Amino acid sequence: MGRIRVMCSRHLSFRPRVVLRGALAGALTALAVGGAASAFAAHLARIVVSPSKGRSDDIEVIGVGAGTVTLRADAESLSPGRYGLWLGGGTSHVRLGEIVDHDEQTGTVTRRVLGVDQGRPREGPARWDVYFHAGTPGTALGLPFEEVEVDTALGPMAAWSVPPAAGVPADGTWAVLVHGRGATREECLRAVPVLHRLGMPCLVVSYRNDPGAPRSAGGRYHLGDAEWVDVESAVQHVVEAGARDVVLVGWSMGGAIILQTVARSRLADRVRGVVLDSPVINWRDVLDHHARMMRVPSPVGRLSQIVLEHPQARRLIGVDSPLSLSRLDWVSRAAELDLPMLLIHSDDDDFVPAGPSHSLAEA
Repeated sequence: MGRIRVMCSRHLSFRPRVVLRGALAGALTALAVGGAASAFAAHLARIVVSPSKGRSDDIEVIGVGAGTVTLRADAESLSPGRYGLWLGGGTSHVRLGEIVDHDEQTGTVTRRVLGVDQGRPREGPARWDVYFHAGTPGTALGLPFEEVEVDTALGPMAAWSVPPAAGVPADGTWAVLVHGRGATREECLRAVPVLHRLGMPCLVVSYRNDPGAPRSAGGRYHLGDAEWVDVESAVQHVVEAGARDVVLVGWSMGGAIILQTVARSRLADRVRGVVLDSPVINWRDVLDHHARMMRVPSPVGRLSQIVLEHPQARRLIGVDSPLSLSRLDWVSRAAELDLPMLLIHSDDDDFVPAGPSHSLAEA
């Protein structure tokens, strides 16, 4: 990864054995520190490209009332908006609405239950779900849909195909929806009702290394640098199904995948526009942000980025080929984007910072 130079001053040469022992000890210490930093940097890089094995419970249900649940209060459970909640080790899912009570003395918050997708509300450990919806377009939204497979270079990948609302004039434009890193197709369900009402058929896709999808050779994410090929296959699928053109809709890393698609796909001329929700516009910025959150020293965090791009990345972290973070930086490449774009990003996003989205909008 680099060289360590050991230097000693010539005026100490009158004690050669002492100097030699001191120099050797210093070199070994530097090598140990450097080796530990390099190993930890490789570990960080490996985390970035490793598919999630599922989140653990992160909140507690204190009580269940008539149409409400009471939770331990924290930054997430106190957030305005609509959210989901997995309970019973993933056997139950409820949809939560507005806050109806916040008791600062007991440290609890009570929220309205808007619906139960499966199981029942119960006290005990739970997992906060920002997707709100769970299930399929049929079970979660009550919409007709079809389970289809998209043919890709790695094999068939599952997708949901949702037809437009009956009686709504269609103009031949389909929407292809792409979820983010470590997420599932359920993340995309929030957008389907709007597109359905607009008369746009929707294809909600999966991509390599998703649960149940074909694995890449190394089984690692490439942060959009490889996954775009699977989205290109999805575009080919809808074109063969009769689409004249497509709108690509992506969340988080799904946004990064979409931008690579419009830049590199042979079918880019079929893309009419893009919708990006909290997209990763610049991976270096995201990786710096998470290194700071983990209190990782800045040099080690930057070293982890070097590992991602290193010629030996395949051996070091298991990716199929080294990544190009510059190719994934759309602030510097903004001049290449000439499609209509709807860019949505919360300034309070603590997973994908909004700064690069602002910079892209300004550019």
